Amino acid sequence: MFKFLFALLVLSVLVLPHTADAGGKVGIYGVRMEPDGEDAQNFSKPGWGGGIHLVAPFPQLANFFAGTGGFEVINLMSRDRVFIDGTTGLRTEQQTSQNYYRLFLGGQIGGHGRGFIRPHIGSNIALVIYSINTDVVIPNDADPDNEIRQDYATVTKSVFGWDITAGVDLNFANAWSIDLGVRYLKSFSLPQQLGEGSETVHPQYFQYYIGIGVSFKTISRWGS
Repeated sequence: MFKFLFALLVLSVLVLPHTADAGGKVGIYGVRMEPDGEDAQNFSKPGWGGGIHLVAPFPQLANFFAGTGGFEVINLMSRDRVFIDGTTGLRTEQQTSQNYYRLFLGGQIGGHGRGFIRPHIGSNIALVIYSINTDVVIPNDADPDNEIRQDYATVTKSVFGWDITAGVDLNFANAWSIDLGVRYLKSFSLPQQLGEGSETVHPQYFQYYIGIGVSFKTISRWGS
């Protein structure tokens, strides 16, 4: 897949127009994130999420280079465990949720002109926040809103990470676009998230995203 996207990138450089009035865009996207490697798979599960990003080309560089930034939230694990007391039959649940927040900033090379097919590759550095919350719940079947809930453990850890992104957007009238792509991500110096011990793990993931973007010029017309 990366070879195919790289070939499209070369095509955009050699053939597609790169006019100076391309401008930038802001967009929202949905993402599927899957852990890659033993460390990541041991401490997280595939998850879904979404985010917002912006792309700001540099006209001085023929709109071939652009700055990028954004924010995303993904749930990597939601797990419920049920315990039933053998004597009383009382049911308790342990509910764990692990959320992954990422604030990223970087650059992108590729077509940002008037062409319809605009492939690109890029890389970002990121501040990554893992938030793991575990509650102990005694459900109330007769009145679900009146359950008993206790915060058993809440862990928040901030680490640094980076990514490599390859994608393509389909440009419609230089006003809005459909974005498709894949990312490889890695986080550094993350303590073991669940269980005891002091093992340091280095989770890595693959993301697959699809979204829609709107050009800065279109947004400015909306406000005028």
